Amino acid sequence: MTEYERSRTMPALPEHVFDQAAEIDQMDAWLPQNLHVDAGDPPAVSVHEDRTEQDVSALLRARPEQLRLEWGTREQGDYTGWLQVAGLDEGTSEVTVHLSFFEAAHDPGEQAVHTALDQSLQRLEEQVRLRVDNAAG
Repeated sequence: MTEYERSRTMPALPEHVFDQAAEIDQMDAWLPQNLHVDAGDPPAVSVHEDRTEQDVSALLRARPEQLRLEWGTREQGDYTGWLQVAGLDEGTSEVTVHLSFFEAAHDPGEQAVHTALDQSLQRLEEQVRLRVDNAAG
């Protein structure tokens, strides 16, 4: 099993960050650009990966009371992951994303995963900023 984790500080309240991250219909705006989530019948979702052109059955659970998202493949058991939002000082939050790959064949490699996670967290921050700015003005 291989595990990866990345974090990013965001200038928003943890509840605002979590609400943006957990919005299934807007996940394409911040997930890795080659992954697309179809809500299906939550917690059951379908994930389409552009690279393989495959749809994979997955589970996605939001735990608002913990400011946490958890996901993973259903039948295959290829990977799991979670996103955790924690409040920091006065209106800032830290978002941590953790991925676990159970078979080497499904692991895209450290560089690819770190790049995808960093870009995803950056896009999530942009979405959070847009949401906070629109609410304020």
